[in-house]
Amino acid sequence: MIDLAARASNLRRSAVRAIGRRRGERPTPIVPPGNVAGRALMTVIGIMTFLASLTFGAVTLVSDTASVWESQISREVTVQVRPDDGLDMAEALETVRAIALGMQGVTSAEVMSDEATGRLLEPWLGEGLDLDDLPVPRLVLVAIDAGAPPDFIAFRQALVSAVPQASLDDHRAWVSRLVSMANATVLVGGAILALVMIATVLTVVFATRGAMSGNRHIIEVLHFVGARAGFIANEFQGHFLRLGLAGAMVGGSAALLVFIAMGVWTRSNQATPEADQISALFGSFEIGWSGYAGVLVLIAVVGGLTALTSRLTVKRQLAAIDMISPVEA
Repeated sequence: MIDLAARASNLRRSAVRAIGRRRGERPTPIVPPGNVAGRALMTVIGIMTFLASLTFGAVTLVSDTASVWESQISREVTVQVRPDDGLDMAEALETVRAIALGMQGVTSAEVMSDEATGRLLEPWLGEGLDLDDLPVPRLVLVAIDAGAPPDFIAFRQALVSAVPQASLDDHRAWVSRLVSMANATVLVGGAILALVMIATVLTVVFATRGAMSGNRHIIEVLHFVGARAGFIANEFQGHFLRLGLAGAMVGGSAALLVFIAMGVWTRSNQATPEADQISALFGSFEIGWSGYAGVLVLIAVVGGLTALTSRLTVKRQLAAIDMISPVEA
């Protein structure tokens, strides 16, 4: 029995060498290492991985930003002082600040500077604003103790009594809407990521079937002379694993470069209105180490999924060949 098994193994190896030989007596693998279809598949996988990585990074960014927004609800409130005839704005702002600092649960209060207020208004009113000549509301930023917040009802009453033009905004209504929108965006991003992965699997299935069709006569001869399905599947699996990893690394690296470039841009333009608005929505526009690690894991998953899909497709195709022309292996 051992002798028969050895002969069968030698026969399989001889068949592989005989079928794969060309003029230079050099054996050729079952799947050609480089062809137009392989390069096209690698390109498609690279594009899919790029889109999946962008989606994953965006979902991570939005999720982290939503967490920051939720934490900011319990850490900061804003007092707005509207301009009015006969109102001394500087005195009113100092009165509001003093009242805020006198409330239990308030850790600090700071009047927003003219420069910061001007940057907020610059996209709409242009540069070089003179706030004293414009009826622009002024803001006082109040930091509160998240563990022991102040009594907002008493705080609001004290403000209105001292400065009728003042109003307290705890941002809860706005931030809750933004958080709901962010959570919906995360769900949509997860659905898009799943669709991209499904599209990648289907692409690999069709590519594997195309490669098998182009080498069908070789595969059938190998299969009929006794080559195991696992041997043939390993050949395709290795080929598509290399293609999948190469395409995934290119696509994932391009996505990482996009996030790195955006982070560098926001850090180098922090004093501009555009960067201020982006920072207000997305912080520093950095996905963090968890995001970068997630993209690297995604690259490995795409490569492994490509190889696994190819292997399962080959085994199914070989099973179909056995059903059409049953031969004793």
